[in-house]
Amino acid sequence: MDVRELRRALEAGRSSEAWVAAVGRFFQSHNLSYGHGTDNASDEAYWLIRAQQGWSPASWAETPQPELIDPVVELAERRARERKPLAYLLGEAWFAGLRFEVDERVLIPRSPLAEVVERGFEPWCPLEPGDRVLDIGTGSGCLAIATAYYCPGVSVDATDVSGEALSVARANVGQYGLETRIRLIESDLFPAVPGRYRLILSNPPYVPHARLAELPAEYGHEPVSALEGGPTGLDVVDRILAAAADHLLADGVLIVEVGEAQEAFKASYSALPVTWLEFERGGGVPCLIAVETPPSRDRSVHWFRQVVRQPPATLTMIVTHPCRPNPCSRLELPRN
Repeated sequence: MDVRELRRALEAGRSSEAWVAAVGRFFQSHNLSYGHGTDNASDEAYWLIRAQQGWSPASWAETPQPELIDPVVELAERRARERKPLAYLLGEAWFAGLRFEVDERVLIPRSPLAEVVERGFEPWCPLEPGDRVLDIGTGSGCLAIATAYYCPGVSVDATDVSGEALSVARANVGQYGLETRIRLIESDLFPAVPGRYRLILSNPPYVPHARLAELPAEYGHEPVSALEGGPTGLDVVDRILAAAADHLLADGVLIVEVGEAQEAFKASYSALPVTWLEFERGGGVPCLIAVETPPSRDRSVHWFRQVVRQPPATLTMIVTHPCRPNPCSRLELPRN
């Protein structure tokens, strides 16, 4: 299907559903790769149309406006020609039911951790007003902002080594009016600030270096530093584990996504007993979560010394894995 055929289909379409079907067929004909908010052509087309309608329920229910044909065709053509993720073309991404501004300075939000955040981290780490949270490698700020949004009264420190990424995060924090509860800090992993955290969470780079060249072209538009995790994918994960105890409260919880480095993680941390669970929203493919909760301080001291070779600490560790060939997770787009 070429651009002229797409334009004719849109001109003939009398409903938003017909436009979505036309754009979906166009995407399918160009063998695009998905995984930056959607996992199929139809949802990608729905996202494009709704965004051009300003997410207005009234506009969706009405016959599409003819003046939208040109921008829809232009965006669809660029998506196919440039292989650029739609999130970058639209300047928006959705995470945990919230809209975020994004551009190529940050990774596109898609972590399965959204489900955990939406539940207020129940049952793994119920947060209460006054608790402190650290988000390592915040990027767009999606995890930090969603945490503050769903956990009233919680304060969040969000770090990133990239000042450019923090500029994007700052705009998103301002969009939700959370400047007094979220502190953005330019730092390599842990911030140089006093105090410990009830919860540390991170979606760090975890794609093994050799896999980068194998990823679809869409991933080439994202910051390499936000994807590449070294030879095994564990370079940043190892550093987080090594220092986490120095920044957590005695009953603190560490949540880390390991993605494609899952097997390397299992091999490196074989002494860590884990139970893998499914997320409810896996985009058709089960997502996994693992948790190890030391039943006693004595055992946790022994475990922590043996596994990460750091001073004694009581540590609950949760590891998530999207369970996909590429790092992605289907987005729950607004449907009204």
